[in-house]
Amino acid sequence: MDTTREQQLLRISIGVTLLVGLAGIAFGLWIRSQSIVFDGFYSVVDVAMTAVALIVSKLVSREGSRRFQFGYWHLEPIVAAFNGIVLSLACAYAFIDATRGLLSGGHLIDFGPGAFYALVTSIVSLGMCVFMRRRARELDSELLRIDSRGWLVGGALSIALAVSFLAASLLSGSRFAGLAPYADPFVLAVLSFALVFVPARSIAQAVREIMQVAPADLDAEVRRIMTETMTRYGFLTYSSYVIKAGRARFIEIHIVTPPDFGQSGVAELDAIRQDIGDRLGEAGPQRWLTIAFTARPEWI
Repeated sequence: MDTTREQQLLRISIGVTLLVGLAGIAFGLWIRSQSIVFDGFYSVVDVAMTAVALIVSKLVSREGSRRFQFGYWHLEPIVAAFNGIVLSLACAYAFIDATRGLLSGGHLIDFGPGAFYALVTSIVSLGMCVFMRRRARELDSELLRIDSRGWLVGGALSIALAVSFLAASLLSGSRFAGLAPYADPFVLAVLSFALVFVPARSIAQAVREIMQVAPADLDAEVRRIMTETMTRYGFLTYSSYVIKAGRARFIEIHIVTPPDFGQSGVAELDAIRQDIGDRLGEAGPQRWLTIAFTARPEWI
């Protein structure tokens, strides 16, 4: 399976994310903004996760080995789970740090430059999100989808920062000026709490794949096609098993035939296999399809 284009896109994402992250940390330290520093730190952590995704993209393009005979598809949900756990821990740390800042009385920052930085970052992040999402759809790449979600989170974070900084700037010149020092840690607390649900959702999906929970849509599609197959060819019964690991789909079907079926030989059985495979969709290296025939029900 050729993942060269996917790898190129991940490298582009790493480069842009690293620039945005380092700029955020430097700018946040300059104007003493905890929320901007967190925004930059979030991006830097995402760089490490994207680098791991790049390594996995290279591995899934290879054929299986004697040790990993089904290939390296199982690494994709592991990377997704690891990514979600690391980002969840980053959000938890940021929430604790923001709470400490609120309890200590907050601090004043230059909200004007902060709003400008957040606005520029949001444009970059949302632009990358749209770009990566389109490429993910074209290449059917879960790794690119994960990356696009990371850019979406970054864009949402930056937009919220820009709005809050503008609001805090207005507060500082009003009778509510005493609330201005709390704006930065308050924004950080709200965002870190809200963002933790994004990686949590990715973790839940990845754990389902790691635990080999059958995807309901794929299972229903296989059952629908096999119900039609039973009627078309007069088979007695069948059993089917499906799992999803990253972009790979593993489908195993066992069919019980009448005792006198298949007298035309292997060619007839191969034609039935081809018919079922065609109705299951386009074949490819990411689909592992096994169809077995037997006249003994106890073997399924």
